Amino acid sequence: MRRRQFLTAALTVPFLGTAGRLYALPVSNAPRLLVVFMRGAYDAANIVVPVSSDFYYAARPTLAIQKTQTLPLTNDWGLHPALKDSLYPLWAKGQIAFVPFAGTDDLTRSHFETQDTIELGQPVGGSRDYRSGFMSRVATALAGSDPIAFTNNLPLSFRGATPIPNIGLNFTGKPAVAGKNVELIQAMYQGSELAPAVAQGFTVQDEVYQAISAEMQAANRNAVSPKGFELSAQRIGILMRDKFNLGFVDVGGWDTHVNEGNADGYLANRIGELGRGLALLANTLGDKWDNTVVIVVSEFGRTFRENGDRGTDHGHGSVYWVLGGKIQGGKIAGRQVGVTEATLFQNRDWPVLNDYRGLIGGVLQKTYGLNGGQLGTIFPSTQPDDLALI
Repeated sequence: MRRRQFLTAALTVPFLGTAGRLYALPVSNAPRLLVVFMRGAYDAANIVVPVSSDFYYAARPTLAIQKTQTLPLTNDWGLHPALKDSLYPLWAKGQIAFVPFAGTDDLTRSHFETQDTIELGQPVGGSRDYRSGFMSRVATALAGSDPIAFTNNLPLSFRGATPIPNIGLNFTGKPAVAGKNVELIQAMYQGSELAPAVAQGFTVQDEVYQAISAEMQAANRNAVSPKGFELSAQRIGILMRDKFNLGFVDVGGWDTHVNEGNADGYLANRIGELGRGLALLANTLGDKWDNTVVIVVSEFGRTFRENGDRGTDHGHGSVYWVLGGKIQGGKIAGRQVGVTEATLFQNRDWPVLNDYRGLIGGVLQKTYGLNGGQLGTIFPSTQPDDLALI
């Protein structure tokens, strides 16, 4: 353990090495899966807006987005106007679906507890194994997977028996350890059980740096100045297009207790960034977008009624998104109820009618042809839910 700790300190780069694994299936032919985690619990009701609900407008006197301001989805739902030029074109092409009333059966309304619940993918109420995240189990089940976490630290979802590389999206400079220092560190671990992980870690470091550097040059030539998640999404697209086929990224800043805004304001700005980033991801993947599935989740929704600070508090049900070039989108999917005061969960939140494990399990089953035993390992005690998205 001491040697591994020294290795992390010596590398001083925001990703971990992974033991080398060879697969018969080339990454260019394998379906790509990216899970985007909106940490902080975004206010889904102000993004996918229940425009036919009089109760929505009564419950949100300052936060509600007027129906005339939304982008029409169905008779009952409208989309936040900040997504007009990014996600709405994907809706028109049938490449994105929204699943309202989605989430977990975790009732703690704690960010940390519920984020752990989602990332572990284990039944609520039993003992938790923090050494086994659901994305790690997905990687094990998919024989051709080449996984990566686009995070500063390895997320709980990717914890498991096999080390997974991770890279912080704020990493844009040259590798902190290079040249002779690389050779010295590799020599120090030569012959040890960590030698393959060390070697693979430096290989990933170099590949990531080369990919990011090339994309930055291309962006400058095209007079593009990417920032925030938009820049991050472009890097993710390059790496998943050319190297990796199973990824996880988290985006923070969704805990809107105060001054959330409506058609404009804080939430509008945040969702605009995310939408542009996802559109850029699709564009960067090019023809690989047709072989990609992106699932956007959040730990829970917000209270349906606004609070006294013109914000929303911790809730329960949310809206999940499923995107991709071959997604059967352009629809509001899953089980639904009318949005009224009578259908609120505990008289405060959206109910959860579509369990996230069933939703993701159904996508995995249709995308990769996983059998019941494999899906039962990924999401124990849960049946896959076919929402006709693939």
